[in-house]
Amino acid sequence: MWLFCQTPQTIQQSHFPLRKRHHPSRLHSHTRHPTSVTLRPSTNNTNHLIQSLCKKGHIKQAIQALTQEPNPTQRTYELLILSCAVANSLPDAVTVNRHLINDGFDADPFLATKLIDMYSELGSIEYARKVFDEMSNRTIYVYNAYFQALTRANHGLDVFDLVYFMNTSGIKPDRFTYTYVLKACVASDASVSLLPKGKEIHAHILRHGFETNVHIMTTLVDMYARFGCVSQAGHVFNRIASKNVVSWSAMIACYAKNGMPFDALRVFGEMMLEVNDLTPNSVTMVSVLQACGAIAALEQGKLLHGYILRRGLDSVLPVLASLITMYARCGDLEVGRRVFDQMVRRDVVSWNAMISSYGMHGFGKKAIEVYNEMVSNKIVPSPITFVSVLGACSHSGLVDEGKNLFESITRDHSMRLTVEHYACMVDLLGRANRLEEAAKIIQDMRIEPGPKVWGSLLGSCRIHCNVELAERASKRLFELEPTNAGNYVLLAEIYAEARLWDEVFKVKKLLQTRGLQKKPGCSWIEVKKRVYSFESVDEFNPHVEQLHAFLLKLSTEMKEYGYQPKTKVVLYDVDEVEKERILLGHSEKLAVAFGLINSSKGETIRITKNLRLCEDCHSVTKFVSKFADREILVRDVNRIHRFRDGVCSCGDYW
Repeated sequence: MWLFCQTPQTIQQSHFPLRKRHHPSRLHSHTRHPTSVTLRPSTNNTNHLIQSLCKKGHIKQAIQALTQEPNPTQRTYELLILSCAVANSLPDAVTVNRHLINDGFDADPFLATKLIDMYSELGSIEYARKVFDEMSNRTIYVYNAYFQALTRANHGLDVFDLVYFMNTSGIKPDRFTYTYVLKACVASDASVSLLPKGKEIHAHILRHGFETNVHIMTTLVDMYARFGCVSQAGHVFNRIASKNVVSWSAMIACYAKNGMPFDALRVFGEMMLEVNDLTPNSVTMVSVLQACGAIAALEQGKLLHGYILRRGLDSVLPVLASLITMYARCGDLEVGRRVFDQMVRRDVVSWNAMISSYGMHGFGKKAIEVYNEMVSNKIVPSPITFVSVLGACSHSGLVDEGKNLFESITRDHSMRLTVEHYACMVDLLGRANRLEEAAKIIQDMRIEPGPKVWGSLLGSCRIHCNVELAERASKRLFELEPTNAGNYVLLAEIYAEARLWDEVFKVKKLLQTRGLQKKPGCSWIEVKKRVYSFESVDEFNPHVEQLHAFLLKLSTEMKEYGYQPKTKVVLYDVDEVEKERILLGHSEKLAVAFGLINSSKGETIRITKNLRLCEDCHSVTKFVSKFADREILVRDVNRIHRFRDGVCSCGDYW
């Protein structure tokens, strides 16, 4: 097994020269156990004073007292180190570290682990690295502490070199080593995927009999989930004999984060039935709420809200932020706002949730108001804050406001612009048909644009049928994402609208040659607390025949009131009658028809769609909302459309 058994060709033992201090008057214990103690005489009164000051949080006074103590104990230094971390004071940490070295504790592995943990919590991986490099007596506990620190700092790739070296030193990994190394696979800035390394670790775990350890196996589930390997994660999960709440939560999160909300809810249901002595925790609820929001399962979301209140989880900030987002994604923005207003305290994630909620509903000015309120409350914006507020400006056409916010990221907040910020700006300008400005933004970028930025430009070209820029954007996207069928479909749609049928055929041929398939349109609707799904091409759905007949009759009636099918969205060079037949099979229309047939009069119809709402579905839903006197909410991949009395909340700007 190369990970733990091969010797690397070039491994440097340290980045800094090892320091060995010997004080003749001081005896040290160099045992490799973490609870090793230093045997030396001590002035107990001063040590007790230092320890007492640390426990009270008076780190400055404790350090001052340390200068008066000739023989500080290991326990004294342990509390000093912990106090520096609690006080979040790097200067004090460096001072304590210096005293520790001068007092001859630099070879104490127990204190080395504490120092590494402290520097990791203070966000100083370089100081943690120096402690590790200067430590001559490295135990498994020292290695584990450093592995954890590297993982926290997203230096996961460095962990693997050290695993090699640790093995050659004769130190065997324990269960903590495996969990940290697995986490290192997904905590890396490396351009290459570390999934192969994760699979090799998996093999090593099985070979050495660690598959019975629930903590390691749960970490393995999470590792596969983060790489999108859902089937492998499920296989590992099923092999866990004694699942705990963390195991169940990891599997639910795997499904929720990989676009499989139905499976997430199914596993949650199994958990509620099978786990008798354990109950879902806040982490579980965050994932389940995410799954409910993904399919607009409002009634199920309300049941979860009640459970959260009964279990006393309504004080947990991530749960409350997830509740806000769930209600917004299900179309009930008012309740989401009520949850936000009732929060006793709010962190930046809570504010971001409220900003993005207004954004997805098209209330850009309200999103900016919440952002300004957040800043006035001395909450420091995160990079996601600006992604949320710029997205809100984009959906509302607030170009000038968006440009000002974009400029303020570096000017007022000294924050580095990310690919996501540029993608939002390109989308903002592109939707407003300022495509040349959007292209100029890309041209002037100081970082590599990547698929998100080029994808934003291509999406904008689709809205405004700009063939020239679309070809430029798609060329880069085909290089960056050769297997993403969505990019080919967008280009084909642009060619189809421009009636360039030869080009449409070429793109379709390219899709076929590369073995790619267009992602089928899928829509979900919740009726009487059950969620139903419809696909555009779904001949086996038992409701399809009834729904097609209903839609055909509805289409005929709508034409009498001025409805004209938007056949330009059909990518096939066929006659108009056939194009209209294809349009009637779109999943969102099927879901609307199902809602009209099976819900009560006056009840709001809530639908979620996995793709952008096409122009014809948008037009039909406006007609239906007026003549059926229904409010219809449709959340597509971009935003929420609220149809009422023949008008959409997007103002036909989406």
